Amino acid sequence: MELTLLGTGAPAGLPRPGCPCAACATARGPYARSAASLLVDGALLLDLTPGAALAAARAGRTLTGVRQVLLTHPHDGPPVELPAGLPTAGRVPDGRELTLISGHRVRAVAMDAPGTGYEVASPEGARMLYLPPGGAPAGPAARQRPYDLVALDVTGRPDALARLRAVGAVGAETDVLAVHLDHDAAPGPALDRRLGAAGARAVPDGTTLTVGAYREVPAPPRRTLVTGGARSGKSLEAERRLEAYPDVVYVATGGGRDGDAEWAARVGAHRERRPASWRTEETCEVAELLAADGPPLLVDCLSLWLTDAMDRVGAWDDGTWARTGEKALRERVAELVAAVRATRRTVVAVTNEVGSGVVPATAAGRRFRDELGRLNAAFADECEQVLLAVSGQVLVVRG
Repeated sequence: MELTLLGTGAPAGLPRPGCPCAACATARGPYARSAASLLVDGALLLDLTPGAALAAARAGRTLTGVRQVLLTHPHDGPPVELPAGLPTAGRVPDGRELTLISGHRVRAVAMDAPGTGYEVASPEGARMLYLPPGGAPAGPAARQRPYDLVALDVTGRPDALARLRAVGAVGAETDVLAVHLDHDAAPGPALDRRLGAAGARAVPDGTTLTVGAYREVPAPPRRTLVTGGARSGKSLEAERRLEAYPDVVYVATGGGRDGDAEWAARVGAHRERRPASWRTEETCEVAELLAADGPPLLVDCLSLWLTDAMDRVGAWDDGTWARTGEKALRERVAELVAAVRATRRTVVAVTNEVGSGVVPATAAGRRFRDELGRLNAAFADECEQVLLAVSGQVLVVRG
């Protein structure tokens, strides 16, 4: 099955007309995207958008052989003219299946938002799924075999990808394409990094792919450390890296603080933005979780883990530190680092960068600064990818 992506953008396109935002300002060349529209084997057009015939011509294709035009969502953008000879566009009722004269079978998939998804099977047996912008499959789904290709709104609805993974519809060999791309995600390397963490990719408008053909799928980094200063966006970046996967375990090393309303508000804000399917473990026994089998771990954060470790060994007292505390802390850190090295789980950990500004006034404060620097360096050595968050922007330090 041959698939040509005539457009890969949101309904308003990218850049949006008249929008002064930074994402739109940099959406040029291969990063400029017209509204998403897919041409399947020259016979089926999924979504009719402005300039579809011209987009096909630029891609070296033609719409003269199209026998069916199906819409996934109501069109509220610029007027669309039906190119001469093209059949009238329509939508298929949820659950209904069509067999086209070309031999393709198309089944309409119900969504949890306005719109219709389409499952397309070629005469040769290749299978793909195309979902509308802002949509995810509705209701509980039965287990199913993986599609060869899935095109969906990865940046807007990462939970849709998580749901498909949970029921086996997206597997290790599934080619996941991000479409309906809008200006809420920066283009270029930042978008590629975000999609790569989700096991997805974006391609330029006009790209033609063979659905079901072998393609080497790059594996997302299995161990990632996200570091940065206060309110730098490091926790949000860490959460984004796993939001397209089901059954994530969120390891909160800070635990609860009785009577601290401000801390409770911080914890509540974190919980609100996490997917409902994630499970939370409030513990500092991170090495034990790393040693066990299970779903991906998000550890937030190592600086609070270190605070607990220093509490346990009496590291805040100069005398205890000199007698037994330093040796005990080194052993606990070594245990954690060894667990990261040996783990088979996907891990994203968050930590703080300290020591770039004012020198702490106390010996205990300087001790914490130094030990966190050592812990960060040792942990980073065991990670395939290290990211630095600065003012909400993310820089790749390694990987």
